[in-house]
Amino acid sequence: MSQYDSRKTSEFIRDTMAKVGYARVSSVGQSLDVQREKLDGCDKLFEEKRSGTTDARPQLKECLNYVRDGDQLIVTRIDRLARSTLHLCQIAETLKQKGVDLVVLDQNIDTSDATGRLLFNMLGAIGQFETEIRAERQMDGIKKAKDRGVQFGKRPALSEDQIVELRKKRTAGMLIKDLMAHYSLSKATIYRYLGANEP
Repeated sequence: MSQYDSRKTSEFIRDTMAKVGYARVSSVGQSLDVQREKLDGCDKLFEEKRSGTTDARPQLKECLNYVRDGDQLIVTRIDRLARSTLHLCQIAETLKQKGVDLVVLDQNIDTSDATGRLLFNMLGAIGQFETEIRAERQMDGIKKAKDRGVQFGKRPALSEDQIVELRKKRTAGMLIKDLMAHYSLSKATIYRYLGANEP
């Protein structure tokens, strides 16, 4: 992995191919000046000035749409780019599909070299692991809830008592159309509640 001397950041950037910078501040009142200085050699710079309390990052979206095959996306730190490991992995995958390398200056990451690619492959595995763990916990929570009697899915139109009542009314000779009107249900639903023995 390339070792970057922070004093030579601008010189390093100027020696690379197409360069696109992204800078972000996480709260109102913070300055972008330090990031701008480090990203001075970029051909184009996208700046996000919104508060970190929102997930909306229009400049990041525009930046990811802008970069093309052979470009480099350059940021000063990973936390300026992504809000979580999973988010970082999603961005990294987008860049990989577009043929764009990612350079993180302060953390000496460059996906154009083998070590940088290895690091991002590891991050990708961690992101996938987090997704699987989240899904596993969700399924475990659903199972425990079902064990406690919690019902999932669409609630039935009639309660058990109402179904018994409906069947009694039908046995007593009430017409299907009258049952439909009484319970505000479709013919198919009435027949479903009456069961397979209904002619």
